[in-house]
Amino acid sequence: MKNGKILQTPEGYLNKMPIFQFILVSVLFALWGAASALNDILITQFKTVFSLSDFATAFVQSAFYGGYFLLALPASLLIKKTSYQVAIICGLFFYIVGCYLFFPASSMATYGMFLLAIFILALGLSFLETSANTFSSMLGPKDSATLRLNISQTFNPIGCILGIVLGKYLVFSDGASLEEQMAGMSANEAQAFGLEMLQNTLAPYKYILAVLIVMLVLFIVVKFPKCKTQAIVPNVKDKSAGFKETLKVLSKNTRFKKGVLAQFFYMGVQVGVWSFTIRLALDMHSDLNERVASNYMIISYVAFFVGRFLANFLIARYSSTRVLFIYSTIGSIVLAYASIVPNVTAIYAAVFVSVLFGPCWPTIFAHTLEVVEDKRHVEMAGAIIVMAIVGGAIIPAVQGLVSDLLGSMQWSFMIPTICFAYVAYYFYKESKIEKTEREKSILSA
Repeated sequence: MKNGKILQTPEGYLNKMPIFQFILVSVLFALWGAASALNDILITQFKTVFSLSDFATAFVQSAFYGGYFLLALPASLLIKKTSYQVAIICGLFFYIVGCYLFFPASSMATYGMFLLAIFILALGLSFLETSANTFSSMLGPKDSATLRLNISQTFNPIGCILGIVLGKYLVFSDGASLEEQMAGMSANEAQAFGLEMLQNTLAPYKYILAVLIVMLVLFIVVKFPKCKTQAIVPNVKDKSAGFKETLKVLSKNTRFKKGVLAQFFYMGVQVGVWSFTIRLALDMHSDLNERVASNYMIISYVAFFVGRFLANFLIARYSSTRVLFIYSTIGSIVLAYASIVPNVTAIYAAVFVSVLFGPCWPTIFAHTLEVVEDKRHVEMAGAIIVMAIVGGAIIPAVQGLVSDLLGSMQWSFMIPTICFAYVAYYFYKESKIEKTEREKSILSA
């Protein structure tokens, strides 16, 4: 480092963190948090307005996380050819278009049009997550990459809280629940009332649009470091890695593949629990309306924030794999309780488990990225890990189907319970591998 200048290592990391740029990248985590939180509101609203089954309501998450899945690899290729900054600008653009499409969707009043708007919005978020997760971990020294990503991810629950609060007050109404209100209406009255309720879905996206436009301008005008790898590989003249070469290398990396699978199941847990917590509360508290029931989600996101903050403290002092093994093991037990105990404490269990979600995504992401030794493959590796977010499209749909088949939203929570148990198993195995590697390192020294 000369005169405090920020320099880049051959692996793409920086010798010190550029604070303003790091903050801007971290704010992106709040922006996609708000979008994902609003999905939980939309699922509850659409179920009644469009008379949907639990399986059909999960299509909101399928459209959302399906969009993530489809563009993660193209986003990584764009990063490889240009920069993280360019990919973020593209992501913000698609996010803006998706938010705008909610306006014609509310006028057309068709479920399919809303799903299209959510899908386009998610295409933008795929660019943002594919770039921001890796970019955050690279914006500073390598030895603090996981901690740095966990700090950025702390912004995510803040965005979730803001999104759910906007939904609570701008989308949901006071009085009896929507289902109870519409039950006493004629077909024409119910249709008119449903159209009015759909108009309410626009309000949160107006505020989000304003923030997105400001962020787009900032990312266009502010200078960001490239953080592109310049790894020197012996006996290889071309330092860049092709698409086929990267896939071949990653397909042979067993720990990388297990990390991707763990991310898939974790996303299924998180999205499944959050998608149906309001529905669980309405089922077990028949006197609640949607606005009051959404308080459980606000508490869930606060718990998520607390859990992530606590995890940052623990991971800075202890092995991240050991911390996550303990978190996910306790989480599996808590979700099992939420699935089988036939009283309102099951709701509190579903809320509390969000404390244990806090560090999962960023830790799995950063840990899985670290096992890719040849950093020429890091952009695509990051994209593939982001693609595992498709678990949020598939697992909630399975959970909704189980709810419909069994006639019990509570019993459907066994699906995320099983998924979280696999995450615990993954971190147990990874902690044993790390322990063995430390012992070998001590012996060789």
